[in-house]
Amino acid sequence: MPKPGEETPPSDCSDPESVPCRPRKARQAQESHDGDVPSLCPPQLPMSSPPRVLSMAELLETAQEVSKMTIAHEIVVNREFKLQEVNFSPNSLESRVKETLHKAFWDSLKEQLSASPPDYTHVIQLLQEIKENILSLLLPRHSRLRNQIEEALDMELIRQEAEHGALDIPNLTMYILGTMAMLCAPVRDEEVQRLRGVTDPVQLLREIFQVLDLMKMDMVNFTIQSLRPHLQDHSVQYEQKKFQELLAKLPNSLDHTTEWLHKAAAEVSASSLSSPSHPEVHGSPAPLSLGAVSRSSATASPMSVLNQGYMNLLRWEPRIEKYPETLLMDQVRLQEIQLQVNQLTIIAAVLLVSSSVCGSTLFSSPGFVDRLKRVTKALLEGLPHTRFQAALLDISNQVHQEVSESLLQLGYPAFTSDKSASLKGQIRSIAEEDNAVRSVIEQRIHSFLSLHLSPSAQNSRSLPKGLAPIQEELLEVGHRFGSVIHHNRQVYGPYYLAILKKVLLPEAEPEAGIDSF
Repeated sequence: MPKPGEETPPSDCSDPESVPCRPRKARQAQESHDGDVPSLCPPQLPMSSPPRVLSMAELLETAQEVSKMTIAHEIVVNREFKLQEVNFSPNSLESRVKETLHKAFWDSLKEQLSASPPDYTHVIQLLQEIKENILSLLLPRHSRLRNQIEEALDMELIRQEAEHGALDIPNLTMYILGTMAMLCAPVRDEEVQRLRGVTDPVQLLREIFQVLDLMKMDMVNFTIQSLRPHLQDHSVQYEQKKFQELLAKLPNSLDHTTEWLHKAAAEVSASSLSSPSHPEVHGSPAPLSLGAVSRSSATASPMSVLNQGYMNLLRWEPRIEKYPETLLMDQVRLQEIQLQVNQLTIIAAVLLVSSSVCGSTLFSSPGFVDRLKRVTKALLEGLPHTRFQAALLDISNQVHQEVSESLLQLGYPAFTSDKSASLKGQIRSIAEEDNAVRSVIEQRIHSFLSLHLSPSAQNSRSLPKGLAPIQEELLEVGHRFGSVIHHNRQVYGPYYLAILKKVLLPEAEPEAGIDSF
């Protein structure tokens, strides 16, 4: 995890060791814009070259740097991020090995203390470790308490007492428990208090270590929470610096990103050719400022290409396509959003079909829509889109049952067999990829989510027709999607610009074309 002292200051163009800056004119154009991409020196993309084989030491160093960048990124984008205790399954190999080794160690310690005279060698080592763990929990302002602990747990004095058979383990452990009670979070008070009732010294030492591990985890999570505002202020520059270092070692680290943008550019170009008046993705910020080269009407807008790429992530096929390197740290988050979007599409489609078959009178009865929504959501919970067909079979039956019960309660005649078959059939047909209702709902949801690609439009509450029943869930998904994309655009925007220059203006002069988002 990156420490405050390891935070990287913003890139300074005056630094002789920094990446060479673009001409002054381009910098001014970049500084004047109000988009997502920060005002930075452009990244230095490596020239195409044969892949270099890294040594084992270089691989380990690279893995460590990537790990640091990933943790810093997670702290910034995931406000719920915290360290948690790892619990292996009781029957797992890891759990059995851990339990066997721990039992062997503590059994050995019990034998040493039961010997005559007792052997305190390992006890002294454990007390040293406990002391170090407690001191690690102290804040800089705890100088007085630090001195008290150093005096009470004077290891030289403890060794002398052990040599003369005068080591008072119960007294030392009681002092340790008292100190732990002062330092622990309120959630650990009960666990520390419970340890005061443990009389077996070996068992007590073992459980002291377990609680200390939890206290250290609490301290780390407190530190993460305290550092989050600081990391948010510097995360863009930090991630850019780390990624540039990674790119220097692994020049092919943008290959999949380039493919991703190539595909998006082809889709935008094909769309504009087939429909010249077709608008760009909703919510796009202002178009790119242009340099000396004048972009023709047939050339796709770089912002629309990037936005198309982002929207393509909601239809991603991981078994067919490789995820862009610049989005790997957010892949799990984006796949969760993709799954939720697919589920909301089915829910909205089921409700729309039910509304058309049941009529406005039944559909407007109190609680009816909520019951259908709850039933559909429960049957889709945790299912990938490949299993929607089987789920829709159950959904159609449950919806028909809810409709029949509601008709009976309201005193309306039951559906005929033909109408019942029509309701079930239309719901089950939603599983088909080319289903008209599903396609319309999906298009409307994606249109709404595209608004969140622009931070200025994220507060929009204008929902397309037919999406009102899923408004709350859709707003939450839109906020999550927009937050991830906004941060990604800030960090990797300069790299996207460099790639899009080559994709959209392949014959332009190096200094001409796209200056900024």
